[in-house]
Amino acid sequence: MKDQTILFHSTIFGPIHSRRLGVSLGVNLMPSDGKICSFDCLYCEAGYNAQGAGRAGLPSKERVAADLDAKLSRMRADGEPLDVITFSGNGEPTLHPEFAAIVDEVIRLRDIHYPDAKISVLSNSTRIFDPAVAAALRKVDNNILKLDSAVEETMRLIDRPNSPDFTVERVVEALRQFEGQAIIQTMLLRGEHDGIPVDNTTPREIDALISAYHDIRPREVMIYSIDRSTPEENLRKVPREELERVAALISAAGIPVQPF
Repeated sequence: MKDQTILFHSTIFGPIHSRRLGVSLGVNLMPSDGKICSFDCLYCEAGYNAQGAGRAGLPSKERVAADLDAKLSRMRADGEPLDVITFSGNGEPTLHPEFAAIVDEVIRLRDIHYPDAKISVLSNSTRIFDPAVAAALRKVDNNILKLDSAVEETMRLIDRPNSPDFTVERVVEALRQFEGQAIIQTMLLRGEHDGIPVDNTTPREIDALISAYHDIRPREVMIYSIDRSTPEENLRKVPREELERVAALISAAGIPVQPF
C-alpha cells in the first residue's frame, strides 16, 4: 500500500483542466487535512480512509461561500475562463450536513460571476437515498453519480462501501429517480488487491453494467480509467482502445456514452 496523500488543502482549489469537464474550479467540502468518505476505493487519488479525518473539520456554508466568492471575483477580474464549478475533493461531498444549502449558495454565486459556467457534483451515490441530497443533485447541471460495477462482489472489492446496506440492487433502484438527468460515471480497471483479482472489464461485468444503465436511463454514461497514482499499487489502466470498444458496446445498446 502506498503512503496516503491528500491532494486538496483548501476549500476552493484550481482551476484545473479536467479531461471530462474542461476548465474546472473545485469545491472541497471535506477537511483540508484529512479524508472523509463513505467508500474506500482502491483507486482513489486522495488515498485510503485510514489516514483519518484530520483536525481541520468540515468548512461551514459561510466559509465555502466566502472563499468561492473571492476566488470567482479574482478570476473574473483577471479575465480567466471557467467552464465548470465542481464539487470534488477529499471524500464524498454529499456527506456534508449543509450540502443542500451549499449547492444553493454555489448556484447563486455562479449566476453572479460566471452565469454560463456549469455546476457539477462528483458523487459516489451513497447519499442519494436522502431526499434532501437527491433534491439538491437535481438542481445542478451535471449530476455525476458513480456505478463502478453492477456485480455485487466486484463493487465491494473495488469501492469498499462503509455500509453493508449499500448494495448494487439498492443503488441501481435509487438511481432511477434521476432518469434523464444523471450522468453515470464508471471507472474501468484491472489488477489485484490482497492477492484477489480485480477486473470490471470482463464480458459478464460489461453485460451487467449495460443492463443497469438500461434500468437507470441516464442522460449519459462516462467511462474512464486510471489517470493518476492509486493507493493500491497493483492496478492497471485500461488502454484507450479498449475503452472505445466498451463504449461501442454500450452505444450499440442505445445508451449515450463518452470514453475518457
